[in-house]
Amino acid sequence: MLTLYDYLPSQNAYKVRLLLSHLGRDYRSELIAIFDGEGQRPDYLELNPTGAVPVLRFAHGGVLAESNAILFHLARKTRYLPEDAFLQAKVLQWLFFEADYVQSTIATLRHWIMTGKATRRRAELVESKRMGSLKVLAILDREFARRQFLVDDAYSIADMSVFAYVHRAEEAKLPLADYPQLCAWIGRVRQQEGFLDKTYAYDIDPHSGRELP
Repeated sequence: MLTLYDYLPSQNAYKVRLLLSHLGRDYRSELIAIFDGEGQRPDYLELNPTGAVPVLRFAHGGVLAESNAILFHLARKTRYLPEDAFLQAKVLQWLFFEADYVQSTIATLRHWIMTGKATRRRAELVESKRMGSLKVLAILDREFARRQFLVDDAYSIADMSVFAYVHRAEEAKLPLADYPQLCAWIGRVRQQEGFLDKTYAYDIDPHSGRELP
């Protein structure tokens, strides 16, 4: 059976839970208290040298880290990853976009605000994250004015990856409602068979206000 090393408030881990829900695949969870330093345990660093979640262990013993890499592997030969090589590259384009642009803006700002860390950051830095987040939302709003989903008008892991943090943008105090095409896409994602409508706030972890070790 698959083992998912998870931290419930992590939307990166949610991406993997979402795909597993769509696929109807069973797995067991092992929770990692990352703000208590469990991600820095030597045995966990053997699984993921960054100490982050998620990590997926397969029944054959292989281990894979990084949420987008896990999505790509699990989606092979399923409806959530096109067979065409060029369309697969388009999926990768959006996975890289998510890692480069969404993670560094919306995801970071949301984490800082929800855990109280924004008050410990320089105001100029917080504002730069906010402005970057608004740029990302505007890019996506333009894209969804032209298409239903990110790649070939078919729901894929590209959508799952971008959705994970973007649909929680209001938790970063961002005006998500100002982007109607993006909001319509969020609605379409929610309508997909097997959609997982369960996320977790940071306040379930009393130590989430700590800086990562």
